Amino acid sequence: MTQPAIKGKNAIITGASRGIGKSIALRLAQHGVNLVLAARTQGPLDATVKEIKEKYGVDAIGIPTDVGKLEDLKNLVNKAATHFKKIDILVNVAGVSSQHPFHQQPIEEMEMLANVNYLGYVRLIRLVIPQMVERKEGHIINVVSGSTLVDPIPRGFLTYSSLKMGLRAFLKGLFWEMREHNIKVTSLLPGVVASDLTDHLKDVAVEQRDRLMSPEAVADMVIFALSCPANSNPLELAVINQLTTWTKPIIDYKQTQAK
Repeated sequence: MTQPAIKGKNAIITGASRGIGKSIALRLAQHGVNLVLAARTQGPLDATVKEIKEKYGVDAIGIPTDVGKLEDLKNLVNKAATHFKKIDILVNVAGVSSQHPFHQQPIEEMEMLANVNYLGYVRLIRLVIPQMVERKEGHIINVVSGSTLVDPIPRGFLTYSSLKMGLRAFLKGLFWEMREHNIKVTSLLPGVVASDLTDHLKDVAVEQRDRLMSPEAVADMVIFALSCPANSNPLELAVINQLTTWTKPIIDYKQTQAK
């Protein structure tokens, strides 16, 4: 893989204290990127910042953020701009999963999914992108979901996957709008990854864990996207579990039916 020319650039990463977000943060720091890390929990966030500074010597700050809250996102962008002056890369990772037969899903939970998994991305992009447009440069990378490749939507994940499909459509449109401003937009569509997001899913049995992709596989997708020549844009990158077949998915179709 071509090494990305990103040393000295500044990036915001959400969901950065663990799992996929932390793996991406470590990989970018390894390439000399300065980081603004956002996560809800202060302790793991501080520990990640400390680890990155000690290992890679880049500048890094942590800002407690609930991406489902607009005021938190405004605070994140304001503090990032104050500290680094400009943001070159935005990596949207933070998300929450939910598994319910639709008729049993709490309505309040549906609203939470929308605020985090859709509006959390769209609002943060809207807050960051004006300064990228002004400078005519920037790269926005978004961890969407491999479930958007499945038709019909996986049973038990109707709200979650529908929001992700809407996000995927939004990002395709954003790509076309931002081309004239020299801003890249990339969506990542990973299969099931071993992370906090999947740890609670009741249908991912212990014996299936070796079939899950590692968070580092998604970090590799980010580095690939950032390694592409200036005149090319990887619009969507899908990496699916090699050991997963359509006849025996990791999240079993039958098990997710209402009992």
